[in-house]
Amino acid sequence: MKNKAITSKNVDFAKWYTDVVMASHLASYSNVKGCIAIEPNGYAIWEKMQSILDKKFKNTGHSNVYMPVLIPENLLNKEGELVNGFAPEVAWVTKGGEKELEERMCIRPTSETLFSDYYSNVVKSYRDLPKKYNQWCNVLRWEKETRPFLRSREFLWQEGHTVHETKEEAEQETKQMLDIYLDFFKNYLAIPAIVGRKTEKEKFAGAEYTLTIEALMYNGVALQSGTSHYFGQKFSKAYDIKFVDRENKQQYAYQTSWGVTTRMIGALIMVHSDDNGLVLPPKIAPCQVSIIPIGKDEEIINYAKEIQNTLDKNEISNKIDSSEKSPGFKFAEAEVNGIPIRIELGKRDLENHQITLVRRDTREKITISSNDNIVEKIQELLEDIQNNLYNRALKRRNEMTYTATTLKEMDEIITNHPGFIKAMWCGCVECENKIKEIKGIKSRCIPFKEEQEHISDVCVCCGKPAKKMVIWGIQY
Repeated sequence: MKNKAITSKNVDFAKWYTDVVMASHLASYSNVKGCIAIEPNGYAIWEKMQSILDKKFKNTGHSNVYMPVLIPENLLNKEGELVNGFAPEVAWVTKGGEKELEERMCIRPTSETLFSDYYSNVVKSYRDLPKKYNQWCNVLRWEKETRPFLRSREFLWQEGHTVHETKEEAEQETKQMLDIYLDFFKNYLAIPAIVGRKTEKEKFAGAEYTLTIEALMYNGVALQSGTSHYFGQKFSKAYDIKFVDRENKQQYAYQTSWGVTTRMIGALIMVHSDDNGLVLPPKIAPCQVSIIPIGKDEEIINYAKEIQNTLDKNEISNKIDSSEKSPGFKFAEAEVNGIPIRIELGKRDLENHQITLVRRDTREKITISSNDNIVEKIQELLEDIQNNLYNRALKRRNEMTYTATTLKEMDEIITNHPGFIKAMWCGCVECENKIKEIKGIKSRCIPFKEEQEHISDVCVCCGKPAKKMVIWGIQY
């Protein structure tokens, strides 16, 4: 039976998305326009994401730091491209208490300026390098149109900012962090993604180039899911980050930055979830198993606790729902919250020496003997659910990836069955702008050399010789 609180995603995808966010208590709207209140279920997913990524960052030599939330205007203005890129989204503080500030300060939309200012003071010699720092924080961008997790004025993220001795080392860092994001999306979020380089038009303001990870949502709309930027010496020259090199000469340092946000929660919803609520891959689910005793029989409660102890010992996250709610309500709640496996324990189960397992991805009921190795069975199911969600998403993405050789074909694809479009490009921004006139189609990325395909010899827009195959699509 379908959850009545959730609109069918094939009827109204936007409404379905909001319904899932609200029904699964991931977030709620606040009285602060454009901002959400992230509820315990939503924040638990973010904490799980944090813990996994934070370990990966530290394993690759990064340390966590924290920079101020306010940026003086003179500091922001030192790098012109960054200022121009973020100007429409910056929120300014002009008063402290009742006193007008001598210089207005912006609430950080990103922290390149603060890290660069910091590095200019602490980097003196090649012996000080590299410095590989990351911070977990909030940022504020004055977005005009907002949607929970996908685009809000205040959001949570991590932003890595590193400084290096050589160009080669900084570029290696840029690629390494993209690879970490790709691994995280594939092996934890069960989301297939494409990676590549942004065009000059779409790169991060102030970067030499931007690498990106792009995912396709259920409705065929692309989501930029993480980026890694190579800055070269742009910021080090603007902020005077110099060091004495191995030949005792002054050199400018090389920098990178990279980040992912709570937008990943939105991606999880739009790729995996259904008309009954949230569907979570086991590796990212804060609770992997919900144990639901049916009735208040002491023998059933004790059996539930016995199963819980067994799962705890094997590091399978779980909880017993011992609330006063009806069994049907508990089942529906576990389902809408996306818990990968539900265990139902009733009097009849005990009498028949069996346990009923329900998997969230397929809603299949599985009965096992109480003599079976429950840990082994649940571990098998969790792995199968994880793989099934990835393969299901990969199949849909492949089915929604098209090729086009003319603008008319691009228009027909986006109008009738949106998705990723592979098409050749001459490299001219004029063609990129013209393609954007087709319902807002943007270049998502230029796939790396080994993933380049030959669709045709000419640009999809102007007919001149093509330079690269580009992935195109409409975006959130």
